[in-house]
Amino acid sequence: MNDTAHALSASRTLWELVDRRARLTPALPVLLQDERRLTFGGLRSRAERVAAGLYGMGVRPGTVVAWQLPTRIETAVLSFALARLGAVQSPVNPFYRDREVGFALRESRAEFFAVPGVWRGHDHTEMARRLGAKGVFEAYDDLPDGDPSVLPAPPADGTSVRWIYWTSGTTSDPKGVLHTDRSLIAGGSCLAHALRPRPDDVGSMAFPYAHIGGPDYTVMLLLYGFPAVMFEQFALPDALEGYRRHGVTVAGGSTAFYSMFLAEQRRRPGAKVIPTLRLLAGGGAPKPPEVYHAVVREMGVQLTHGYGMTEVPMITMGDPEDTPENLATTEGRPPAGMRIRIVDGEVRLRGEAVCRGYLDPAQTAAAFDEEGYLRTGDLGRLTGSGHLVLTGRLKDVIIRKGENISAKEIEDLLAAHPRVADAAVIGLPDAERGELVCAVVEPPPGAPGPTLAETVAYLRAAGLSVHKLPERVEVVDALPRNETLRKVLKYKLRERFARPATREP
Repeated sequence: MNDTAHALSASRTLWELVDRRARLTPALPVLLQDERRLTFGGLRSRAERVAAGLYGMGVRPGTVVAWQLPTRIETAVLSFALARLGAVQSPVNPFYRDREVGFALRESRAEFFAVPGVWRGHDHTEMARRLGAKGVFEAYDDLPDGDPSVLPAPPADGTSVRWIYWTSGTTSDPKGVLHTDRSLIAGGSCLAHALRPRPDDVGSMAFPYAHIGGPDYTVMLLLYGFPAVMFEQFALPDALEGYRRHGVTVAGGSTAFYSMFLAEQRRRPGAKVIPTLRLLAGGGAPKPPEVYHAVVREMGVQLTHGYGMTEVPMITMGDPEDTPENLATTEGRPPAGMRIRIVDGEVRLRGEAVCRGYLDPAQTAAAFDEEGYLRTGDLGRLTGSGHLVLTGRLKDVIIRKGENISAKEIEDLLAAHPRVADAAVIGLPDAERGELVCAVVEPPPGAPGPTLAETVAYLRAAGLSVHKLPERVEVVDALPRNETLRKVLKYKLRERFARPATREP
């Protein structure tokens, strides 16, 4: 990390970081989207005006404001406006629907809720009102506006909880993860330290800004003073024009993104799909070693993969100058300040980037051991060189395209299906998604099990988010169980169905 970035990483709050970067390089761009361009100075000034508008609406330091917005310049501006006020913000994935959104609003006790109106065919405003949300306002093209002279002093304490992020974890209900400005700055510093971006780099954000990766990535931009292109909707090949126009040098997101870029490269083997690209970087889902080797060989760029979670946005990251073996088979090394301990095979963490716990005190008590280390539920080992290798998970959670999916939530919904006696939902390795969702169904005696199309339609009608829907359904006569408590042996199902499906259910 260069001297300037190192000094900026000591900022107490996110707003202090914005202000210090704006003073250093006010005219340099920070966010690019389509034909629009926002500078570091513009980010500070516009966020202050939006903060004043929010203040006029009644938002004060400590007010809980939820927002469910797509990846747009306006979303980042609104988020930093809330940081300027010292409000508590609760970002909600824009693809979530009634079940998850309603839970997040109730548990966070949000006093305001920012939505995009009708977005990608879904009426978020109508959903918010149906859920009885308070203080609903639309924040897409237009944001609240006001005179910054009315604002109170910016927050000076970076260790108070001002962020509530949501993760499904291992249960059917999401968990509210508590973060501070300092924990988010520490996470972004970890990412920046590993990738060592250059002054002429152009990054990209093609993932939901409401994900923990949003502030993680933006902190890196503020530390190093380079811009990133924002993609409201990421789909290839349509998005390639934006990457090429802005000269993106660093792209990525997760295993699914790597596979999509690789597929586009294979359609044009004679020329680089993004001429300026030098590095793919991401995390959030398992990365098969063959994906790393294929990207390097066929795209002619480096690939670095990392390990993070909603509770700790950046734990380890691959170093672009590391060996191919380490980059292909490990999750990289932790930065200074992140301590990793392996206890009975489980990865445990302590450091400034670790969250403060959960909204539910009982969940917090269960998550930390007696020495203050966070129990991740992931299994792994450290190599002699300090690289982390993940070997599995204690938690029964599926990671598809970087998003955690609770198997139990889907199983509970399937239990009410008239043609399902029992069901087990498992994650199967997938080169494009990291993992795919497979529902293994045991039908009642003499009855046929549901097809994939019927299962998807049923779960959608039950309110399950689209990104959690199964891609495979397998029907079995009986689920394998142990002989003591008759628990379903999911490892046997994973072994059986890890090979590609031989038929369409």
